[in-house]
Amino acid sequence: MPAPTHSFTAIAAVYFILAGAPLAVAAVGHEAAGRGFWIEFAVGLGFVGFAMLGLQFALTAKFQRLSTFLGLDALLHFHRQAGLIAYGFILLHIGILIAASPDYAAFLDLRVDPVRALALWAAVGALTALVATTLWRKRLGIAYDWWRLGHAVLAALVLLIGIAHILRVGWYVDDVWKQTTWLGTTLAAAGLVAYARGWKPLVLRRRPWRVTAIHPERGQAWTLDLEPVGHDGMSFQAGQFAWLTLGESPFALAQHPFSLSSSATRRNPVSLTIKAMGDYTSTIHRVDPGAPAYLDGPYGSFVLDDEADGMVLVAGGVGITPIISIVRTLRDEGRCIPTLLVYGFASEDEALFLDELAAMGAGPDFCFVPVVEHPDDGQEGETGRVGAQLLDRHLPEDREGMRYFVCGPEPMMDVVEAHLRARGIPLERILSERFNLA
Repeated sequence: MPAPTHSFTAIAAVYFILAGAPLAVAAVGHEAAGRGFWIEFAVGLGFVGFAMLGLQFALTAKFQRLSTFLGLDALLHFHRQAGLIAYGFILLHIGILIAASPDYAAFLDLRVDPVRALALWAAVGALTALVATTLWRKRLGIAYDWWRLGHAVLAALVLLIGIAHILRVGWYVDDVWKQTTWLGTTLAAAGLVAYARGWKPLVLRRRPWRVTAIHPERGQAWTLDLEPVGHDGMSFQAGQFAWLTLGESPFALAQHPFSLSSSATRRNPVSLTIKAMGDYTSTIHRVDPGAPAYLDGPYGSFVLDDEADGMVLVAGGVGITPIISIVRTLRDEGRCIPTLLVYGFASEDEALFLDELAAMGAGPDFCFVPVVEHPDDGQEGETGRVGAQLLDRHLPEDREGMRYFVCGPEPMMDVVEAHLRARGIPLERILSERFNLA
């Protein structure tokens, strides 16, 4: 069920209050004379930027209720954008201070105080590395697992140097209660790292899984069936995903999110369908049945609510994996609602679950529209890419009460989402799932 607009607004309001809270703390009881607008403005940017960096830890802690309510992919995309803004605030903090008063350049001068200068340069370098490796990880050839580890280490370094800098400067934090507040919130941010990297794996260790079978699919993809070992398994909603760790330990570096492709009516086994798209996913077919595994989840708000009178599903490529779970669940529950599925793929050899979906398409309440980008000679049906004109040929005229699900490559999703909005579909009835979490 998509979160109501007012709920998003409330959560956004809480975020902005927390990000701006340091300004209120600084103002309370401060009696020193002002140092000029631009200096005070720069200091304010530094406080807010540092607070936003601390809140980044909360956004990535994978709190299940929050991420299920808002969608973990939405949280992580917001995390990326907030990180860029915080980075900009920190750079402006430095630049404006030096422009307003060149004396502040001494903070970065190795000849004045080498320890302080080295620490501040290290913080700026770590922040720059965080941004660069996030934006250009694939171009730089950094493996996802090592990127996650480096991201955590660099972020912790920035947090440590940042709080030391604030306390050492002392301006606006000269009172004991203010120093305690800053230290407490910084420790809370560090505690979120301990929660995500320490406590959660300890909990997962008590709920192991085992790979029972591996099924080859079209397009260099495989479906892993997993069964719980010593527990009841996982209850999830169709369309959600889980983080998979293969091996004996949940503390392993390799942890990746994959959609649950099995019906939500089935808890044992559950299935994950994984397409070979990188170093890690290309080795999935080598996993032996019986291999130990851990599942952290479920996450995601890409789910169908009980009030929907019908649904339009638009998938591209591997974006069909959460949608097949929705379709299978409706079938197994015997729930009959008008359903249109538009599925774009490069060729039939690349189309996951094509035969199963084609068989379902023969039913009275299920309309399946395959769209082949590179068709064979003489092939009938829709061809090319999923776009506005194609959608207009198939979208139902009666759109009241319909839910719209979009999952696939970002260019396709951008086109489909914009077209649905242009056709008057309310934003709260459009659910999107984007796979580029890193």
